[in-house]
Amino acid sequence: MSNKDYLWLNLRELPYFRGALRAVEGSFYEQFELKKPVLDLGCGDGQFAEITFDQRMEVGIDPWLEPLREAKKRDAYRHVIMNEGAILPFSNSYFATVISNSVLEHIELLPPVLDEVARVLKPGGQFLFCVPNHQFLSNLSIGKFLDRFGLIKLADSYRAWFNKISRHYHCDSPEIWEKRLSEAGFDLERWWHYYSPKSLAMLEWGHYFGLPSWIIHRITGRWILVPAKWNLWLTRKIVEKSYGENTYNDPEGAYTFYVVRRKA
Repeated sequence: MSNKDYLWLNLRELPYFRGALRAVEGSFYEQFELKKPVLDLGCGDGQFAEITFDQRMEVGIDPWLEPLREAKKRDAYRHVIMNEGAILPFSNSYFATVISNSVLEHIELLPPVLDEVARVLKPGGQFLFCVPNHQFLSNLSIGKFLDRFGLIKLADSYRAWFNKISRHYHCDSPEIWEKRLSEAGFDLERWWHYYSPKSLAMLEWGHYFGLPSWIIHRITGRWILVPAKWNLWLTRKIVEKSYGENTYNDPEGAYTFYVVRRKA
């Protein structure tokens, strides 16, 4: 394991609630050898890849132009391509590894994308991804609060609203993912849940308390105006306990990391 400080590297660039989650996810990749060439499906602005991986990936794709412009400025990819994932401009079995970090839940029609990932991935190639799971909505703190008072319809409405603003189409169990992946030509090797209900509450409430960061980003293009340790000392103290608690196999975790291989 490296001595990379994932929490600090993310907190200096992102709102705390996003940075803490990305730090946990980034640490998971240390156990894997990403054989080249590597495709990042849904690379966004390249921030996650630049922090998490020490070597550039061959290709990052994303459907949105503005994040891709930012990704191009970073040193995380040799090439960035605007693409939605259902028709990839690569030959069969081109990539040895595909990663997709917190992306697939935002894709409404998954089968064409998974089929295409299987097509461009070498037989036996590794596909690593993470997504919110079937416990995400039930773990939302405001929903649970409303449940305790018997306000079930209001709780369900809140969960539906939060899911909508999160742009989630899929918050599914490993059983559903295993079936979906098998149909696309993958073998599911292992998975684990992570991000406890307590940590999810921090993320949930961050959406409401993160307005100052959003305003700063709109004005300056940066989420953190002063990315210095002295300025973020208190922020780190608040989130680092939660960050340290997020290890593998939290049975109540709201997210799941999947290790998958294309069938040989």
